[in-house]
Amino acid sequence: MMTSSPITIEALVVLDAIEFRGSYAAAAEQLNKVPSALSYIVQKLEEQLNVTLFERQGRRSVLTPAGKHLLVEGRKVLSAMNTLSEQTQTIANGWETKISIACDSILDITPVFSVVGCFLEEHQNIEIDVQEEVMNGSWEALIEDKVDLVIGAPAPVPIQKGIRAIKIGELQQVLVVNKNHQLAQIKQPVNTLELAKFRSVVVHDSAQHEIPRTVNIIEGSRHFYVTSLNQKIAAITAGVGIGYLPKDLIQSLVENGELVIIALVDELPPQDLFIAWKITNKGKGLLRLRNLLSSHFS
Repeated sequence: MMTSSPITIEALVVLDAIEFRGSYAAAAEQLNKVPSALSYIVQKLEEQLNVTLFERQGRRSVLTPAGKHLLVEGRKVLSAMNTLSEQTQTIANGWETKISIACDSILDITPVFSVVGCFLEEHQNIEIDVQEEVMNGSWEALIEDKVDLVIGAPAPVPIQKGIRAIKIGELQQVLVVNKNHQLAQIKQPVNTLELAKFRSVVVHDSAQHEIPRTVNIIEGSRHFYVTSLNQKIAAITAGVGIGYLPKDLIQSLVENGELVIIALVDELPPQDLFIAWKITNKGKGLLRLRNLLSSHFS
């Protein structure tokens, strides 16, 4: 069982005011109290802790080392109390204190962060937690309530899971190779059956419990597995293997000649991407954020 502490919020507020204003009289004016009331609070605290918190230096009241320690740590408590009060009021008004987001690695994260930055300017008391997922991992994170919102999740949208999804765009994937790769030297377009003899780079699906998906796998080829799209880009650029990548994300590497896009006889169709959330999530913060995202991507 916890015992009551002599250190109260009121005492910390008084110590903070005295240290900031430099005297009991000035602190009393700030707190709308009489100086004797502040002296009583400090003296009582000193007696209960058996320490000296202030010492006189001329007309100023200066903290002792013990007093400095108490105030430094006490200000953390005061800040936490203020945050707790703000969060409680935020929740009472229907706003969340934290929104968790899963972004599929296939999506360019830069514009997402721009939108989130605008949201945080409006709602500075709401925390944002962003994690990266791959393929079914994005949907799994939402289904299992690990996140409140997924951005850039690929089709198909899971059915009968209480999910609302809005299409935010299409993704065009292209086959790319290192500039010195054998495929970059042969006549194009290439038949996809010819790709099986080359090692391909594959990103693991981040799903843990849902059935993992494999998208644009080059059947019959030897595989080199990585855990993120950035690793896949790096591996292909280094010449480890070939693979499909979002055209927009590797445009600069193509322009500077590090990667070469291979034209195929049967090009891949565009892939639909979504933002999605649970229908039961009625938070005002989530509503505002997804409206900002929808406006941006539309």
